[in-house]
Amino acid sequence: MKIIKYITSIACMLLLATTSYPQQKKIEKSSGNPIFPGWYADPEARIFDQVYWVFPTYSDDYDKPDRSSVISEEQKRLQKNTINPQYLKQTFLDAFSSTDLVTWKKHAHVLDIKDVKWAAYSMWAPSITKKDGKYYLFFGANDIQNDKETGGIGVAVSDNPGGPFKDHIGKPLIDKFYNNAQPIDQFVFKDIDGQYYLIYGGWQHCNIGKLNNDFTGFMPFEDGSIFKAITPDKYVEGAFMILRNAKYYLMWSEGNWTGPDYSVAYAMADSPLGPFKRIGKILEQDPAIATGAGHHSVICIPGTDEWYIFYHRRPLTTTNGHHRETCIERMYFEKNDLIKPVKITNEGVGIRMIKSKR
Repeated sequence: MKIIKYITSIACMLLLATTSYPQQKKIEKSSGNPIFPGWYADPEARIFDQVYWVFPTYSDDYDKPDRSSVISEEQKRLQKNTINPQYLKQTFLDAFSSTDLVTWKKHAHVLDIKDVKWAAYSMWAPSITKKDGKYYLFFGANDIQNDKETGGIGVAVSDNPGGPFKDHIGKPLIDKFYNNAQPIDQFVFKDIDGQYYLIYGGWQHCNIGKLNNDFTGFMPFEDGSIFKAITPDKYVEGAFMILRNAKYYLMWSEGNWTGPDYSVAYAMADSPLGPFKRIGKILEQDPAIATGAGHHSVICIPGTDEWYIFYHRRPLTTTNGHHRETCIERMYFEKNDLIKPVKITNEGVGIRMIKSKR
């Protein structure tokens, strides 16, 4: 009997102990930052058929070198124009897909210079859209420094977002400087009326152009111009646009891309053609976590007002300008439609699956 009482007493004490203190909350699985391994920059995120996709720039070798298997004699000749030998590594684009924002699958060489005869290096900052069952991938190549060089912004096409993509028109879509904008850092934007625009530009100038129906060129604006300058205050590069509550948000990166102060800012307007009023910065370094936070993209979960921002940053363990990692955070809006400053984290975001439409 004493043994039974003793056991009962111990059981009661254990029960009391478990009910007297709050239970620790179960930690949700998170993406972590970076969201996948590798030196990847300029991430463009999109959602296709309930799947998240990220298309970044291959910034540098991470584990082992990755190279294009076929380089033509003409491409070798063009490579002599590069201003930075590092850019010769950037001859292809990888992609990554996920159903939950946490686990990512790599799709290697979705676009390679072997399928774009005029491109030879500096394959940068992809932007993708889906139209009429086809996927169109816009990209920069060859980092041209003047109108005499071969290169600029191209477009490739595929039946699948995971590629392979093939050159769509056999030449650059934009091969010259218009309004002093270097033809790099392109973003394809679909307006509410169905019109597709290409927004692009480096060297502190930003242009917008109306794409034609088959993405082989541009349609003139009412005044006859092909490209309009929409450069906001302090713009540098990395243009991106969203539409929310009838307001157009033009976002970009400013500062030096190799430095710690690289950051993201935005402006607002009532039209994709502007004029855009600068609001301020929303993403920048945290010296305790990472530096050089910039060149971003944004997605919204369909049917919600739930937003995520993808961007690259540099870990504290390196000062190499090419060592950039792709990361993700939540992005929130104030009641007055302004964007709340984004805090960069090591945790990233939690699992978020997209429900299929019924």
